[in-house]
Amino acid sequence: MAKTLTTWTLDDYHGMIAAGVLAGRQVELLGGQIIDMAPELPIHRATYRRGAKYLESLLGNRAVVFSAAPVTLPSDGEPQPDLAIVHPPESRYDDRHPTPEDIDWLIEVSNSTLAYDLGEKARYYGRDRIQEYWVVDLPHRTLWVHRQPTDEGYGAIEVVKAGTVCPLSFPDLAIEVSRFWP
Repeated sequence: MAKTLTTWTLDDYHGMIAAGVLAGRQVELLGGQIIDMAPELPIHRATYRRGAKYLESLLGNRAVVFSAAPVTLPSDGEPQPDLAIVHPPESRYDDRHPTPEDIDWLIEVSNSTLAYDLGEKARYYGRDRIQEYWVVDLPHRTLWVHRQPTDEGYGAIEVVKAGTVCPLSFPDLAIEVSRFWP
């Protein structure tokens, strides 16, 4: 007998949240599947907080930096990337989460979930046309920069160990990769 997984829509997911069904659980919706999120180690939290403060200081009022907050994807997804750099003003998100049209780029900090972040999550972000997606690979002190979204993920992936990266949305901004490392 084949098993069939139930897929959930954004409305289903929001209904479960409103009804308290998911209270106290660390989950996200990706591709219609409710996925348990990995427990957060202190280094994970410290890294994305350090990254958020650094990006906020560089970007000023040019963008909003959300930490561990949901974004809404058209493929029945509402993941919670560690950092979402989105169009201002912040008040535009009082009644909704950012969507791909609002997102400059997303960043995941990866300590124990590297295969998932570089694999399944990258495929969903690419399919939903997130223009730029970075993975901060803590164990290898590497930044994976994904660009050129496709239905299978990303057409261009750059591996950066040192130096700077200029995000597509802000080509005049040189971000020091070393600022993400402990």
